[in-house]
Amino acid sequence: MQEDNFLVTPDLYAGKEKRFINLIVDTIGYYIFSFIVGLFLGVLELIGLSGALDFIANMGVLGSLVFGVVVVTIYFCGFEVPTQRTLGKFITKTMVVMEDGTKPTFQDILIRSLCRFIPFEAFSFLGSEGRGWHDSMSNTYVVDIEKFKAKKESQNELDQIGVPQDID
Repeated sequence: MQEDNFLVTPDLYAGKEKRFINLIVDTIGYYIFSFIVGLFLGVLELIGLSGALDFIANMGVLGSLVFGVVVVTIYFCGFEVPTQRTLGKFITKTMVVMEDGTKPTFQDILIRSLCRFIPFEAFSFLGSEGRGWHDSMSNTYVVDIEKFKAKKESQNELDQIGVPQDID
């Protein structure tokens, strides 16, 4: 399928309601993920490998902040790099794409994930388009999957008009 002339347009964007649900579900998701990381470190402590837990306990406020950023970034990258979706996006049937409809690279998702830590980033959705800074700074879009697939299929069919078909 050609991607050359496909363009993500505002009619494909996930609505603000879905984006809000994504925020809530993913917040719960990364708290659960953080809890699992803590459980894993606790198990390591129980089997006698206390170095990691001691390191975390002694890292101070800045170290704890950095550790939290790393855990949240792993949550978002761990989901969005392979699937283009997080837990919230699975529930709302949305996904992350580039402007031409292609899958974002690891770098795109990493930038997107790190931009979430910009102060007041959550308020960036209040604009008319409903795209947050983590979307615009990474040049990514969160789209409604059904609308996206329908437009891609229509575009592909239009691209096939006039193209000779092989008849077997």
